[in-house]
Amino acid sequence: MKSALLASIVSFIIAFFVSYNLNAASGAPCGNYLSESGLTKGQCDSAEVDPTDIASLQRGAQIYMNYCLGCHSLKYARYKRVSEDLEIPLDMFQENLIFGDQKLGDLISIGMDSKESKVWFGNTPPDLTLEAGLRGPDWIYTYLKSFYMDDSRPLGVNNKVYENVGMPNMLIGMQGEQFSVCKQIPEIASNGGIKQDPLTGEQLFVEKCGFLEVKKGTGTKTLEEFDQSIKDLTNFLAYMTDPMKKERETLGVYVLLYLFIFTILSYLLYIEFKKDLH
Repeated sequence: MKSALLASIVSFIIAFFVSYNLNAASGAPCGNYLSESGLTKGQCDSAEVDPTDIASLQRGAQIYMNYCLGCHSLKYARYKRVSEDLEIPLDMFQENLIFGDQKLGDLISIGMDSKESKVWFGNTPPDLTLEAGLRGPDWIYTYLKSFYMDDSRPLGVNNKVYENVGMPNMLIGMQGEQFSVCKQIPEIASNGGIKQDPLTGEQLFVEKCGFLEVKKGTGTKTLEEFDQSIKDLTNFLAYMTDPMKKERETLGVYVLLYLFIFTILSYLLYIEFKKDLH
Protein backbone atom coordinates (compact mmCIF):
# COMPACT_ATOMS: atom_id res chain seq x y z
CA MET A 1 0.00 0.00 0.00
CA LYS A 2 2.85 2.35 0.86
CA SER A 3 4.45 1.75 -2.54
CA ALA A 4 1.13 2.46 -4.28
CA LEU A 5 0.82 5.73 -2.38
CA LEU A 6 4.36 6.70 -3.29
CA ALA A 7 3.69 5.84 -6.95
CA SER A 8 0.58 8.04 -7.03
CA ILE A 9 2.47 10.97 -5.48
CA VAL A 10 5.31 10.60 -7.99
CA SER A 11 2.77 10.41 -10.84
CA PHE A 12 1.13 13.62 -9.64
CA ILE A 13 4.46 15.46 -9.48
CA ILE A 14 5.56 14.23 -12.92
CA ALA A 15 2.21 15.19 -14.48
CA PHE A 16 2.45 18.65 -12.94
CA PHE A 17 5.90 19.37 -14.35
CA VAL A 18 5.08 17.86 -17.75
CA SER A 19 2.02 20.09 -17.96
CA TYR A 20 4.11 23.09 -16.90
CA ASN A 21 6.75 22.40 -19.54
CA LEU A 22 4.13 21.98 -22.28
CA ASN A 23 2.68 25.35 -21.39
CA ALA A 24 6.07 27.06 -21.26
CA ALA A 25 6.84 28.70 -24.60
CA SER A 26 10.06 27.60 -26.19
CA GLY A 27 12.14 30.48 -27.44
CA ALA A 28 15.32 31.61 -29.13
CA PRO A 29 17.56 34.62 -28.45
CA CYS A 30 16.67 37.69 -30.46
CA GLY A 31 20.04 38.56 -32.00
CA ASN A 32 20.88 42.26 -31.98
CA TYR A 33 17.40 43.44 -31.08
CA LEU A 34 17.45 46.31 -28.57
CA SER A 35 14.64 46.99 -26.13
CA GLU A 36 13.21 50.50 -26.14
CA SER A 37 15.16 51.33 -22.98
CA GLY A 38 18.39 50.18 -24.58
CA LEU A 39 19.32 48.25 -21.45
CA THR A 40 18.78 44.76 -22.87
CA LYS A 41 20.08 43.33 -26.13
CA GLY A 42 18.97 40.05 -27.63
CA GLN A 43 15.93 39.73 -25.40
CA CYS A 44 12.66 39.12 -27.24
CA ASP A 45 9.53 41.15 -26.59
CA SER A 46 6.50 39.30 -25.26
CA ALA A 47 3.91 38.32 -27.88
CA GLU A 48 1.24 37.62 -25.26
CA VAL A 49 -0.38 34.88 -27.37
CA ASP A 50 -3.88 33.77 -26.36
CA PRO A 51 -5.41 30.68 -28.02
CA THR A 52 -8.84 31.66 -26.67
CA ASP A 53 -8.88 35.03 -28.47
CA ILE A 54 -10.81 33.99 -31.58
CA ALA A 55 -10.98 37.53 -32.99
CA SER A 56 -7.18 37.83 -32.83
CA LEU A 57 -6.76 34.44 -34.51
CA GLN A 58 -9.16 35.45 -37.27
CA ARG A 59 -7.24 38.66 -37.94
CA GLY A 60 -3.97 36.73 -37.87
CA ALA A 61 -5.29 34.21 -40.39
CA GLN A 62 -6.35 37.04 -42.70
CA ILE A 63 -2.90 38.63 -42.55
CA TYR A 64 -1.17 35.29 -43.11
CA MET A 65 -3.26 34.29 -46.11
CA ASN A 66 -2.79 37.69 -47.75
CA TYR A 67 0.86 38.43 -46.97
CA CYS A 68 2.68 35.19 -46.09
CA LEU A 69 1.10 32.29 -47.96
CA GLY A 70 2.71 33.27 -51.26
CA CYS A 71 6.05 31.94 -49.96
CA HIS A 72 5.36 30.03 -46.73
CA SER A 73 3.11 26.97 -46.69
CA LEU A 74 1.28 25.42 -43.74
CA LYS A 75 1.43 21.95 -45.19
CA TYR A 76 0.48 20.08 -42.00
CA ALA A 77 -2.86 21.88 -41.71
CA ARG A 78 -6.05 21.89 -43.75
CA TYR A 79 -8.17 24.90 -44.65
CA LYS A 80 -11.34 23.28 -43.31
CA ARG A 81 -9.86 22.59 -39.87
CA VAL A 82 -8.59 26.18 -39.61
CA SER A 83 -11.97 27.54 -40.69
CA GLU A 84 -13.80 25.48 -38.06
CA ASP A 85 -11.34 26.16 -35.24
CA LEU A 86 -11.41 29.91 -35.90
CA GLU A 87 -15.21 29.90 -36.18
CA ILE A 88 -15.18 31.33 -39.71
CA PRO A 89 -18.11 30.15 -41.87
CA LEU A 90 -16.85 27.73 -44.51
CA ASP A 91 -18.31 29.67 -47.45
CA MET A 92 -16.80 32.93 -46.17
CA PHE A 93 -13.40 31.25 -45.67
CA GLN A 94 -13.54 29.73 -49.16
CA GLU A 95 -14.44 33.04 -50.77
CA ASN A 96 -12.00 35.32 -48.96
CA LEU A 97 -9.04 33.29 -47.67
CA ILE A 98 -8.51 30.55 -50.26
CA PHE A 99 -6.89 31.55 -53.53
CA GLY A 100 -6.58 29.69 -56.80
CA ASP A 101 -8.27 26.32 -57.30
CA GLN A 102 -7.62 24.90 -53.83
CA LYS A 103 -10.49 23.34 -51.91
CA LEU A 104 -11.48 23.48 -48.24
CA GLY A 105 -10.29 19.93 -47.66
CA ASP A 106 -6.82 20.60 -49.10
CA LEU A 107 -3.63 21.02 -47.14
CA ILE A 108 -2.44 24.64 -47.04
CA SER A 109 0.28 24.43 -49.67
CA ILE A 110 1.86 26.92 -52.07
CA GLY A 111 2.58 26.95 -55.79
CA MET A 112 6.13 28.30 -55.52
CA ASP A 113 8.80 25.92 -56.78
CA SER A 114 11.37 25.22 -54.04
CA LYS A 115 14.33 25.22 -56.44
CA GLU A 116 13.39 28.56 -57.96
CA SER A 117 12.74 30.14 -54.56
CA LYS A 118 16.20 29.06 -53.40
CA VAL A 119 17.70 30.93 -56.34
CA TRP A 120 15.61 34.04 -55.60
CA PHE A 121 16.11 34.21 -51.82
CA GLY A 122 19.24 32.14 -51.18
CA ASN A 123 17.21 29.56 -49.24
CA THR A 124 13.84 27.92 -49.72
CA PRO A 125 11.24 29.70 -47.54
CA PRO A 126 10.37 27.27 -44.73
CA ASP A 127 6.98 25.82 -43.97
CA LEU A 128 5.63 27.64 -40.90
CA THR A 129 3.19 25.12 -39.45
CA LEU A 130 5.54 24.26 -36.57
CA GLU A 131 7.67 27.43 -36.53
CA ALA A 132 6.22 28.77 -33.27
CA GLY A 133 7.15 25.52 -31.55
CA LEU A 134 10.70 25.72 -32.91
CA ARG A 135 11.45 29.40 -32.37
CA GLY A 136 8.86 30.42 -29.81
CA PRO A 137 6.06 33.01 -30.27
CA ASP A 138 8.13 35.80 -28.69
CA TRP A 139 10.91 35.26 -31.24
CA ILE A 140 8.47 35.34 -34.17
CA TYR A 141 6.75 38.47 -32.85
CA THR A 142 10.03 40.33 -32.33
CA TYR A 143 11.45 39.16 -35.67
CA LEU A 144 8.44 40.29 -37.70
CA LYS A 145 8.61 43.84 -36.38
CA SER A 146 12.42 44.16 -36.57
CA PHE A 147 13.00 44.68 -40.30
CA TYR A 148 14.84 47.90 -41.17
CA MET A 149 16.03 49.62 -44.32
CA ASP A 150 19.53 48.55 -45.41
CA ASP A 151 20.76 49.50 -48.89
CA SER A 152 23.68 47.06 -48.62
CA ARG A 153 21.31 44.08 -48.73
CA PRO A 154 20.01 42.63 -52.04
CA LEU A 155 16.35 43.19 -51.06
CA GLY A 156 17.00 46.54 -49.39
CA VAL A 157 16.13 45.37 -45.87
CA ASN A 158 17.81 43.68 -42.92
CA ASN A 159 16.60 42.37 -39.58
CA LYS A 160 17.86 42.95 -36.04
CA VAL A 161 16.79 39.53 -34.81
CA TYR A 162 18.16 37.60 -37.79
CA GLU A 163 20.96 39.62 -39.36
CA ASN A 164 21.41 39.37 -43.15
CA VAL A 165 18.20 37.43 -43.59
CA GLY A 166 17.17 36.73 -47.18
CA MET A 167 13.49 37.42 -46.59
CA PRO A 168 11.86 40.61 -47.93
CA ASN A 169 9.76 42.73 -45.58
CA MET A 170 6.31 41.87 -46.92
CA LEU A 171 4.65 43.99 -44.22
CA ILE A 172 6.51 47.21 -45.04
CA GLY A 173 3.36 48.75 -46.52
CA MET A 174 1.60 48.36 -43.19
CA GLN A 175 4.55 49.25 -40.97
CA GLY A 176 6.31 51.86 -43.08
CA GLU A 177 10.03 52.43 -43.60
CA GLN A 178 11.91 51.52 -40.44
CA PHE A 179 15.53 52.55 -39.84
CA SER A 180 18.30 51.61 -37.42
CA VAL A 181 19.14 54.80 -35.50
CA CYS A 182 21.28 56.06 -32.63
CA LYS A 183 19.84 57.59 -29.45
CA GLN A 184 21.03 59.24 -26.27
CA ILE A 185 20.21 56.97 -23.32
CA PRO A 186 20.98 57.28 -19.59
CA GLU A 187 24.44 55.99 -18.68
CA ILE A 188 24.38 53.12 -16.20
CA ALA A 189 26.76 53.10 -13.25
CA SER A 190 28.63 49.98 -12.10
CA ASN A 191 26.10 49.47 -9.28
CA GLY A 192 23.23 49.37 -11.78
CA GLY A 193 21.91 52.84 -11.05
CA ILE A 194 21.72 55.91 -13.27
CA LYS A 195 25.11 57.62 -13.54
CA GLN A 196 25.28 61.28 -12.50
CA ASP A 197 27.84 64.04 -12.78
CA PRO A 198 29.73 64.07 -9.45
CA LEU A 199 29.84 67.89 -9.37
CA THR A 200 26.44 69.00 -10.68
CA GLY A 201 24.39 65.87 -9.98
CA GLU A 202 23.01 66.00 -13.50
CA GLN A 203 22.07 62.76 -15.22
CA LEU A 204 24.67 61.57 -17.72
CA PHE A 205 23.80 60.22 -21.16
CA VAL A 206 25.66 58.10 -23.68
CA GLU A 207 24.98 57.50 -27.38
CA LYS A 208 23.88 54.01 -28.31
CA CYS A 209 23.07 52.74 -31.80
CA GLY A 210 20.80 49.98 -33.03
CA PHE A 211 17.38 51.29 -32.09
CA LEU A 212 14.52 50.90 -34.55
CA GLU A 213 12.46 53.90 -35.63
CA VAL A 214 9.69 54.10 -38.23
CA LYS A 215 9.62 57.11 -40.55
CA LYS A 216 6.30 58.86 -40.02
CA GLY A 217 3.78 58.78 -42.84
CA THR A 218 5.35 55.84 -44.70
CA GLY A 219 2.99 53.10 -43.45
CA THR A 220 -0.76 52.57 -43.57
CA LYS A 221 -0.96 51.70 -39.86
CA THR A 222 0.08 53.50 -36.69
CA LEU A 223 2.75 51.92 -34.49
CA GLU A 224 0.08 50.60 -32.13
CA GLU A 225 -2.05 49.19 -34.94
CA PHE A 226 0.92 47.49 -36.59
CA ASP A 227 2.07 46.05 -33.28
CA GLN A 228 -1.39 44.57 -32.73
CA SER A 229 -1.39 43.11 -36.26
CA ILE A 230 1.93 41.38 -35.58
CA LYS A 231 0.57 40.01 -32.30
CA ASP A 232 -2.46 38.67 -34.19
CA LEU A 233 -0.24 37.05 -36.81
CA THR A 234 1.99 35.53 -34.12
CA ASN A 235 -1.07 34.28 -32.26
CA PHE A 236 -2.24 32.53 -35.43
CA LEU A 237 1.15 30.87 -35.95
CA ALA A 238 1.17 29.74 -32.31
CA TYR A 239 -2.26 28.19 -32.90
CA MET A 240 -0.98 26.42 -36.02
CA THR A 241 1.81 24.79 -34.01
CA ASP A 242 -0.56 23.56 -31.31
CA PRO A 243 -4.20 23.64 -32.52
CA MET A 244 -5.29 21.39 -29.63
CA LYS A 245 -3.81 23.63 -26.93
CA LYS A 246 -7.13 24.78 -25.45
CA GLU A 247 -8.49 21.23 -25.27
CA ARG A 248 -5.17 19.87 -23.99
CA GLU A 249 -4.92 22.42 -21.19
CA THR A 250 -8.55 21.84 -20.15
CA LEU A 251 -8.03 18.08 -20.09
CA GLY A 252 -4.76 18.57 -18.20
CA VAL A 253 -6.57 20.39 -15.38
CA TYR A 254 -8.98 17.49 -14.94
CA VAL A 255 -6.15 14.94 -15.03
CA LEU A 256 -4.18 16.81 -12.36
CA LEU A 257 -7.31 17.21 -10.25
CA TYR A 258 -7.99 13.48 -10.51
CA LEU A 259 -4.41 12.62 -9.52
CA PHE A 260 -4.58 15.03 -6.58
CA ILE A 261 -7.85 13.55 -5.27
CA PHE A 262 -6.58 10.00 -5.86
CA THR A 263 -3.42 10.82 -3.90
CA ILE A 264 -5.43 12.15 -0.93
CA LEU A 265 -7.75 9.13 -0.93
CA SER A 266 -4.79 6.75 -1.20
CA TYR A 267 -3.14 8.44 1.75
CA LEU A 268 -6.29 8.22 3.86
CA LEU A 269 -6.69 4.55 2.95
CA TYR A 270 -3.06 3.94 3.86
CA ILE A 271 -3.67 5.51 7.30
CA GLU A 272 -6.65 3.19 7.88
CA PHE A 273 -4.69 0.08 6.93
CA LYS A 274 -1.85 1.18 9.17
CA LYS A 275 -4.27 1.44 12.13
CA ASP A 276 -5.43 -2.14 11.57
CA LEU A 277 -1.85 -3.40 11.53
CA HIS A 278 -1.20 -1.92 14.97
